[in-house]
Amino acid sequence: MNLHGTAQIGENHHLWIGGMDTIDLAKKYGTPLYLYDVALIKNRARGFKKAFEEKGIGYQVAYASKAFSSIAIIQLLDQEGLSLDVVSGGELFTALQADFPAERIHFHGNNKSPEELEFALNAGVGCIVVDNFFEISLLKTLCRKRNQKIKILLRLTPGIEAHTHDYIITGQEDSKFGFDLGNGQADAALKEVLDFELFEVLGVHCHIGSQIFETDGFTLAIEKLFNHFHTWDKECDFFPKVVNLGGGFGIQYTSEDTPLLPEQYVTAMIDEVSRQMNLFEDKQMPELWIEPGRSLVGDAGTTIYSIGSQKEIEGVRHYVSVDGGMTDNIRPALYQAKYDAYVANKMNEKPSNTVSIAGKCCESGDMLIWDLELPNVTDSDYLAVTCTGAYGYSMANNYNRIGRPAVVFVENGDEQLVVKRETYEDLIRQDLPLKTKVFV
Repeated sequence: MNLHGTAQIGENHHLWIGGMDTIDLAKKYGTPLYLYDVALIKNRARGFKKAFEEKGIGYQVAYASKAFSSIAIIQLLDQEGLSLDVVSGGELFTALQADFPAERIHFHGNNKSPEELEFALNAGVGCIVVDNFFEISLLKTLCRKRNQKIKILLRLTPGIEAHTHDYIITGQEDSKFGFDLGNGQADAALKEVLDFELFEVLGVHCHIGSQIFETDGFTLAIEKLFNHFHTWDKECDFFPKVVNLGGGFGIQYTSEDTPLLPEQYVTAMIDEVSRQMNLFEDKQMPELWIEPGRSLVGDAGTTIYSIGSQKEIEGVRHYVSVDGGMTDNIRPALYQAKYDAYVANKMNEKPSNTVSIAGKCCESGDMLIWDLELPNVTDSDYLAVTCTGAYGYSMANNYNRIGRPAVVFVENGDEQLVVKRETYEDLIRQDLPLKTKVFV
């Protein structure tokens, strides 16, 4: 049994998180219910920051808010001194509603609309991560019109793709994101943005993958970037003040996953950048920025479900259904993501059955976990699925007109409802009736 953060087996053999009985919380707020372990989030944030501070390196740790965006989580990470990565007007709006300092917001995205870019300029965001030539043109037009200067990073694809324990060195990166280092796009983009007087080009950004368990991919990407910086230094008289190495740091969803500690990723990055800087004369160490999302909130989240119907097909499969599914966690249906789960009110009971956890949507693909070992369960039991803090609520949907669950933060024996459960009334709030019978 792999419990994360403050999770433990407490009174009545129940799962406790943040000093709170998850069964009591489920009964109070209903299910499905997202619970977040605030202490674990804080510890992760501080771990990333400490690794930079111990090395004496200028840095920003920007939370990738696409993992889970809400006013409360943004306020929490503001309190921890983090910056913020947003990828849409909606995420930017949420951040501003949370009173997050605009100068610590980095605006990403491969297809930012003119309206979103103008929104970012009005807000005074800290920088815009420029992704393509179309965006350069849009941003030039807006900056000229407003006579406004903006700080930017160029997003690069360095030809390194990393995932879990594997990394791949490619030529021209097949990606919808960024300017490719290998085909001249990055060089052309740099010259164009340097020639525009209203752009302050801080440096570059790259992101090599997700759920990464090793540091080799990061060090190879750094090597490729810095090799290119030699050319830019000679031909463009440009050396970056900021190198943003993205995120992708893995977490342990199941016992198959073996991620590193936050400081191990950061230390490897700093060491390789320091090694590369020894090859430059009279250049100042750039600030290093990173963008953890999943690794800050992923294993801090647990979803509590009520168990409902069961179906046993002798010699084939034993289905156990819960009151959620692909509406609150689409990752298993979308790309076969794996999770662990426990019976939250029977934590000390030994497994006696192999079951598969089915969601309630009218889709045969709505399966949360295949072949899970559990004790006997009934419709009075609760299932806790661990590590649902990233891309659970943020990818939640209303398929079958099912409302999104509530979100509760827990810490030191205290609880706070931070996102209300959607009601049936919420589901039709934007609906409009027909005014005439023309379409009938």
